[in-house]
Amino acid sequence: MTNLDEELIELRREIHRRPELAGEERETAGLVAQQLRAAGLDVTTGVGGHGVLAVLDGSADGPTVAYRADMDAVDATTNVLPFPRSDRAFDEGFASRVPGAAHLCGHDLHTAIGVGVARSLAQRSEPVRGRLAFVFQPAEENLQGARAMLATGLVQRLAPREFYALHCGPFPTGTIGVSPGYGLPGLDHFRMILPGGDDAAAAVSAEIAGLGTVAFPRSLADYTARFHQALEPATAASMREFVCVAQWTEHTPDGHAVPNGLLRVWPHERHAELRERVRRIVAAAGGHAEFPGDPFPAMVNSAELSTAAGRYLSGALGPDSVVWARASWPFNCEDFALFLGQAPGAQFYLGVADAESGMNGAPHTPDFAADERAIGHGVRAMAGLLTERLAALSAAGDGPGSRPGDAAGADGRA
Repeated sequence: MTNLDEELIELRREIHRRPELAGEERETAGLVAQQLRAAGLDVTTGVGGHGVLAVLDGSADGPTVAYRADMDAVDATTNVLPFPRSDRAFDEGFASRVPGAAHLCGHDLHTAIGVGVARSLAQRSEPVRGRLAFVFQPAEENLQGARAMLATGLVQRLAPREFYALHCGPFPTGTIGVSPGYGLPGLDHFRMILPGGDDAAAAVSAEIAGLGTVAFPRSLADYTARFHQALEPATAASMREFVCVAQWTEHTPDGHAVPNGLLRVWPHERHAELRERVRRIVAAAGGHAEFPGDPFPAMVNSAELSTAAGRYLSGALGPDSVVWARASWPFNCEDFALFLGQAPGAQFYLGVADAESGMNGAPHTPDFAADERAIGHGVRAMAGLLTERLAALSAAGDGPGSRPGDAAGADGRA
């Protein structure tokens, strides 16, 4: 473990100790900005709320590659899977001091790793060729932060050629998951206006639930097993198309039931079909379905760039360090999708689980815990990858502002 690793663990613990919910990341953003300015980066704060944008200029004109880390914590009262909680604690001495808020999705690690990547590359004896942009994003949990940062136009002005990110996952520490052409589903919200009482609403909701092809995990063991199903060709095949339905009921002031639902769908192109099926079911009961807005887009990793990254990481870290996911995870969404709408790239799963100690690495579970050794592993993996991508783009003659072709959408793994 290096001195930088130890400093980043302390940074992670400080963020973990004082978690800030979506839109409230003032102290976290301040810690990030302080460290990046000290490392010599050009730092802009207050981007789309509490977002931080930091730029590391290299030795010569060249392309820009961007890296994103999310900073917000989880609302532990509403946004955690309903699994039994154990009595084990892995954050003794730095547990959350904020009631109802906790870093149960690993964004404290994401932030510390992003800072570490920036610091390590800023300290290189040989500067990078081109420019690296580090995007520290607020408000990922409510899917608002990426849109807010992009609304400022500051990210687009940097014209990144490629965009990358990491997310904690329940794989062993020392491994990184790569998923060419896959990622996380889009999200569509609807509400149903129905005649009759709760019984009628319940009957329609049951029919809507029948549209689902996958149910939420019922236990931590089920959760982990499903994650690993994406790694095996035989089981991943059944996950390559899915519909995940979540429903709840609100009531108007006069007590009328208003059923609501969320559809997580893969591939994204199926949203129109699912909307029509929902409308038909509700209309048959004498009501109508409302969709307040367009579906939130799916996060689709570039098949070409994911495959290239997997090959690089296999060579740099060893072939056993990379696991290849062959399907998308049905149960979460991710607004890194909006950054991938600006430039192709990929989000990787960083293994943070340690079976021996009992750290499960399973985001949004009540006992989420992460092996802090994964911080240094993530820093070295991403610092190497970003450097390699800048070198590859420069060698190909790609300069500032040029736009790449992209082969996203098909599994390009060799």
